[in-house]
Amino acid sequence: EGEGTDTITINGVETLRPCTHTVIPDRIEAGTFMIGAAITGGTIQVQNCRPTHVAALTEKLRAAGAKIWEENEKVVITGPKVIESVDIKTMPYPGFPTDLQAQFMALMSVARGWSMIRETIFENRFIHVSELKRMGADIEINASQALVKGREELFSAPVMATDLRASASLILAALVAKGRTEVHRIYHLDRGYEAIEDKFRGLGATMWREKA
Repeated sequence: EGEGTDTITINGVETLRPCTHTVIPDRIEAGTFMIGAAITGGTIQVQNCRPTHVAALTEKLRAAGAKIWEENEKVVITGPKVIESVDIKTMPYPGFPTDLQAQFMALMSVARGWSMIRETIFENRFIHVSELKRMGADIEINASQALVKGREELFSAPVMATDLRASASLILAALVAKGRTEVHRIYHLDRGYEAIEDKFRGLGATMWREKA
């Protein structure tokens, strides 16, 4: 039992004392922008990111062809000219996070070859697939597995976000789709990202939010 194991036991005390605590950086937000660099072939520097927390994603992005440099609280990533297909299997930390599965599927939608995505954490975690397919993605679902055949390009379409991570995956797909894509029900985004459209605009994307 204890730190580093599956069981932590807490014994209560009569009184508590104040302390200062710093919340760790959000590895899912960092990972979303890392995938954004990979899918567009750009270079970005993700600050306030602990490389050890995104190690599982880093391994898969490198396998897909991305170049990644790590420092103490910073990750620099350059996307590949040709995205290679990579299989993933979601697992509890430190494995590949289920909350990056949808975003990585968007990346694999424009990769070279076939990739297999296995979801082992949650059921009904492929709701975003139908919307990616509206943009031209070639994806087949079989129970907890999704088989993705990469395409050279995706196309703009009106799509609907069904949850937080699906919203992010559709935005990533829209970054490389031909034409203007409208993502509806983006209020899901605000549960996990702070002003994501502003950050992507700062990286050069043409993206804005409109009131319905």
